[in-house]
Amino acid sequence: MEKPRDKKDVLELCKKYDVRFVRLWFVDILGQLKSFAIHVNELPAAFEEGMGFDGSSIRGFQRIEESDMVAIPDPTTFALLPWRPKEKAVARMFCDIYTPDGKPYVGDPRYALKRALEKMKKMGFTHFYLGPELEFFYFKSEKAPEILDTVGYFDYPMDAAEDLRRETILALESLGIYVEYSHHEVAPSQHEIDLRYDDALSMADKVITYKITVKEIARKYGVYATFMPKPIFGQNGSGMHTHQSLFINDKNAFFDANDPYHLSDVAKHYIAGLLKHIKEITLVLNQTVNSYKRLVPGYEAPVYICWARRNRSALIRVPMYKPGKEKATRIELRSPDPACNPYLAFACMLHAGLKGIEMKYPLPEPVEKDVYHMSPAERAELGIEELPGSLKEAIEYAKKSELLKEALGEHIYNQLIIEKEAEWDDYRIRVTEYEIQRYLPIL
Repeated sequence: MEKPRDKKDVLELCKKYDVRFVRLWFVDILGQLKSFAIHVNELPAAFEEGMGFDGSSIRGFQRIEESDMVAIPDPTTFALLPWRPKEKAVARMFCDIYTPDGKPYVGDPRYALKRALEKMKKMGFTHFYLGPELEFFYFKSEKAPEILDTVGYFDYPMDAAEDLRRETILALESLGIYVEYSHHEVAPSQHEIDLRYDDALSMADKVITYKITVKEIARKYGVYATFMPKPIFGQNGSGMHTHQSLFINDKNAFFDANDPYHLSDVAKHYIAGLLKHIKEITLVLNQTVNSYKRLVPGYEAPVYICWARRNRSALIRVPMYKPGKEKATRIELRSPDPACNPYLAFACMLHAGLKGIEMKYPLPEPVEKDVYHMSPAERAELGIEELPGSLKEAIEYAKKSELLKEALGEHIYNQLIIEKEAEWDDYRIRVTEYEIQRYLPIL
């Protein structure tokens, strides 16, 4: 389908493809998709005036006494939903959220990312490119992590979900989302579909669309897809390794032909910013209690705060430079998981990196040894610290962070702390099956 540029294009596409309903999409502060449908005849009014809704019913939005919100669709995000009928088709558009007086709503995660991109542009950069690698599991239902296969990384032909991935990729392509490659991941019934890099705002929209598409195609096949970070004890969890780079027009600001690592000073300061502030922003990159059951040594998830080129146990990896591929010079942050809110996660990454550039943070030497096999004394000697080990620890770092407050804005920052403290309190008072099995027979 043709990519629309403005509302006139959208109205023409609706006629061409016999669109009857348009779903308007946005997310709450935790990244959960919210959606409501309007008849195609309401589109002109939606573009001009927006569609009103009750913000007090959305997690992290307004209080009930000031709850009127307005959703205004972004015409450049118009696409037909491939899992809906082709006759009397259903389309979708992402929305920006406004207050009734026409101001951008400070609780809108999409607006938080837009503010981060404005800061980037004021510093002289034009593009923040991202290429996330989202992992996920297919299970027989949402009631238990019952796997579909017992194969592992790149295994074939016993991969039970080959057709699911194929149909998912075709659906993503019809939505204008280009897939670079896909494969079975390390754990049983675990998979990965990697998206081609794009500008930050477009990529955040694509991540939300990707997750919904994976789930919808899975449902069509009678199975359940989940982006839960650690659904199976003793197996690898699901991450969202995120490749990122800054550009000035078509020039990669991270590349320097004369540097031994082919990294510019901009790239080095950016990496240093992520390393320095990673503990503060971990609450956003790894936002659930379950996230911290993935972030443990031994399951390919990064725990130790350092960077490297070849070493995949490091928090940040710099993929090897290939001659003639200057534009591909990038860094890969390996700690985020796919349960995060991509708008807020990308905003936090960018703010941390920009702070490193702004303050010219020095970059420590790379650590090419497997950090998992170092002793605590060796890590201490190298100054290698650890990520927060629980949601509670992440909350405590977040509560002391001015950078996080700047990245999210005060409203989202305060609401996120409230939500996550409530989640931790709910979790810590529960009696688990582990406790019953371990303690009941002996105490």
